[in-house]
Amino acid sequence: MRIIQGPQRDDLAPCPYLPQQRKQYEFFFAHSIDGRELSELLATGWRKFGLYYFRPACPGCRRCIPLRVRTQEFCLSRSQRRIAKKNSELRVVFGPLRFSERVFEIYLEHSRVRFSLDVDREDFICNFFLPSCPSLQAEYFLGEELVAVGFLDRGKDCLSSVYFCFDPRYSKLNLGTYSVLREIDCARSRGLPYYYLGYFVPECGRMAYKDHFRPREHFDWEEGGWEGI
Repeated sequence: MRIIQGPQRDDLAPCPYLPQQRKQYEFFFAHSIDGRELSELLATGWRKFGLYYFRPACPGCRRCIPLRVRTQEFCLSRSQRRIAKKNSELRVVFGPLRFSERVFEIYLEHSRVRFSLDVDREDFICNFFLPSCPSLQAEYFLGEELVAVGFLDRGKDCLSSVYFCFDPRYSKLNLGTYSVLREIDCARSRGLPYYYLGYFVPECGRMAYKDHFRPREHFDWEEGGWEGI
């Protein structure tokens, strides 16, 4: 691991998940992180975009809970089986990071329609196409059309979901849930025991879907270890 800058803490700012709360991250910038080092960081609550590694350091609040799924034990629920069947015609390709105009177009429309955000092309490239650790890209095709894309990191014992976006015209396909199912399956097929889902905030409605992949483990910030459900 080569640290470029940090670690340090950013300024307090409005929380994107909980009203009336303030958020703060501790962070550092690094590259040349190998799979073993990435697994160690993920196992202690860190996440990343590009060269930027971060975890919550909010005063008086630990409600951002890291989640990971035990891939070899994972079983689809009834609703997840329905979603998998609904998307049976999709073709999913896991491979190296590969920028294209279509990928950026999907990210642009997804950000605009789902979150009312304007996005910057240069920021997009820096966040997803400047890999600081072993990384993968998942592309979802309906016929010959690319309709969704996911970005993942690979540790020694895990896959970690970084970001997933889809063409809003296909929102009825429940592609967010379907992508998690395919990524868990990808991790399992590679013999990786864990799949990291990122942070889960129980009071945040748009994160509720993350609680539906079982069995899973959550990180206890106070104890510094993982507990199973």
